[in-house]
Amino acid sequence: MGIANQDAMKQFQLLINEVDGSLTNSFENMHQGHPEETLERFLKARDWNVAKAHKMLIDCLHWRIQNEIDNILSKPIIPPELYRAVRDSQLVGLSGYSKEGLPVIAVGVGQSTFDKASVHYYVQSHIQMNEYRDRVVLPAATKKQGRHISTCLKVLDMTGLKLSALNQIKLLTVISTIDDLNYPEKTDTYYIVNVPYVFSACWKVVKPLLQERTRRKIQVLQNCGRDELLKVMDYASLPHFCRKERSGSSRHSENGTTENCFSYDSAFHQQLYNYIHQQGAVREPIVPIKQGSFHVDFPEPDPRDVEIAKTIETEFHKMENHNALSYSMNGLKVNGD
Repeated sequence: MGIANQDAMKQFQLLINEVDGSLTNSFENMHQGHPEETLERFLKARDWNVAKAHKMLIDCLHWRIQNEIDNILSKPIIPPELYRAVRDSQLVGLSGYSKEGLPVIAVGVGQSTFDKASVHYYVQSHIQMNEYRDRVVLPAATKKQGRHISTCLKVLDMTGLKLSALNQIKLLTVISTIDDLNYPEKTDTYYIVNVPYVFSACWKVVKPLLQERTRRKIQVLQNCGRDELLKVMDYASLPHFCRKERSGSSRHSENGTTENCFSYDSAFHQQLYNYIHQQGAVREPIVPIKQGSFHVDFPEPDPRDVEIAKTIETEFHKMENHNALSYSMNGLKVNGD
């Protein structure tokens, strides 16, 4: 950290020391004993501008309090059948750890349909995984490695990405905005694998719109990315869709030895679900846990994110029109023959 950044950190620490009451409690829940590293994440997210980073963090703490985020790990999605449906349509899981001890989070972007529950359940589930990562997974990794681990790696599987994914842009924008504003700088690198033409076409126009800091974190790999990923993680930590060419992010493992980390039955999701149930029982031992989603206020997206979403929509529509034209031309050829 350079001298200018050290000065920014000192200023930020003085400002945060003035915070008290419920904001302090929520901040402690966030930093898990590592306040300086948390402040550094918010400074990085605002290019080391202290005033902007301070506003961002205070807004985040207010969001946490207003939406009871500190209690979200005691609010299970019930009944279990509903949680299983969410898991089958929001494909994400922990596949293992990198050689440096960072959690490896797998995301099935192309085959997540988000059509088995209301938007609020998907947002609730996403935030619960964020909070479980920050309060349980990362502290455990820190203890195991003997040094502070505050970030993860993400492997995004684009298998099955279709033009119909346009229907999910709004929900994905909500989720990415929640992450940008309240969980900044939590991912070291995004590895994108099993890339179809639809993604490649969009990536060309979206890439220039991304901030340089974000662009540097994204690596688009060849095919399933196995060889490149094995440089940073062992085979056992590879997501199931990276283990052999064109394996894809199928919801069911192809053999008995490869666990599908997206599955409700995976070790990670069983641990997460049991943890939330236990926290709920501790918090509300007498009153039965109520069914129903945990509603969270959706923040206003950053104008940059809105522009990216619109650009993706435009590209998708271009491809749809091109496909429709190709189909019509093929029809004319057939009829002409």
